[in-house]
Amino acid sequence: MSNINYSSVQLGEKTLEKPLIQGGMGVGVSLGGLAGAVAAEGAMGCISTADIGFQEPDFAKHPQESNLRALKKEIEKARQIAAKSLHKGLIAINTMVVTRHYGETIRAAVEAGIDAVISGAGLPMELPEFVPEGKALIAPIVSSGRAAALIVKMWVRKYNRIPDFVVMEGHKAGGHLGFKRDDLLSNRCKENTALVQEVKEALAPFEAQFQRKIPVFAAGGIWDHQDFLAMQEAGADGVQVATRMIGTYECDAAQGFKDVLLKAGQEDLRIIQSPVGMPGRAVYTPLLKRMEENGRIAPNHCYGCISVCNPAETKYCITHALTEAVRGNYEEGLFFSGANAGRLTKMQHVHDVISDILGD
Repeated sequence: MSNINYSSVQLGEKTLEKPLIQGGMGVGVSLGGLAGAVAAEGAMGCISTADIGFQEPDFAKHPQESNLRALKKEIEKARQIAAKSLHKGLIAINTMVVTRHYGETIRAAVEAGIDAVISGAGLPMELPEFVPEGKALIAPIVSSGRAAALIVKMWVRKYNRIPDFVVMEGHKAGGHLGFKRDDLLSNRCKENTALVQEVKEALAPFEAQFQRKIPVFAAGGIWDHQDFLAMQEAGADGVQVATRMIGTYECDAAQGFKDVLLKAGQEDLRIIQSPVGMPGRAVYTPLLKRMEENGRIAPNHCYGCISVCNPAETKYCITHALTEAVRGNYEEGLFFSGANAGRLTKMQHVHDVISDILGD
């Protein structure tokens, strides 16, 4: 029996039929295949732009040209998949502030007709500069009310714009995290329910000023319908889900990548320090074990991906580690995961995952 407890969400001038965003996962975990399948269900599919051109033949020599070429291909792929459905989902990109070609990547996605740009791994203070108003939705990823207020205050002052929506990412998320490493290790981080309310309070003055609601999507540890209802009760307009989408047939990663997550338990997860300059959550694999033993694995090649990375000093090459992971290389790969990895025990289709979370 259907138990529908949700409604569509108005995002700027666009309507999201189902209040769920599939979180962006790089490198290569969420490309056009997964994003298109999610959009075909009426939710928001998200393509990660992180080294998206890693499969292009000239990636090692011309990484940025490869990335822009692949980005346009994946957006088109997602659009074609979504177009086969009667549902009206949206397609977004997730792009990291710390990447070297941040603005150029966003502009290319906007030119290719992307519906939304979601940006984190740093404070996206200049995001509106790269997205002309009305061309695409813009949304920051934040982990506190303070960060939300800082970003929106800057956007209003410099661009006279507010976000079309905000993703509030809690401490149980996978990948790069917007919390202090010590707080993550000692479990001192606020829970999602408190953070949703904190972010909503921070956004309220700007909503009043512009006479427009800024929807908030809760992320980090969202797994099932109970989580969805809890976030709704806390005031969230929807949720963002990432790790659970890895266990879908439509996920763009190799089956070897999915198998690592399917086999991992909560005890296999570690809080690591990423070359990006932020802590992150990942599965403890031979790569991380070697890092502990040797202190550093010097890169053989620099792809020029991260603005804060110095190849002469970085602990390891995150591009190499993530591309090896998405290909299923357990020995060499870095496998990011949310805190609920132990609950990922079987393969499912995107349709079933979304139906389970939203309760329809």
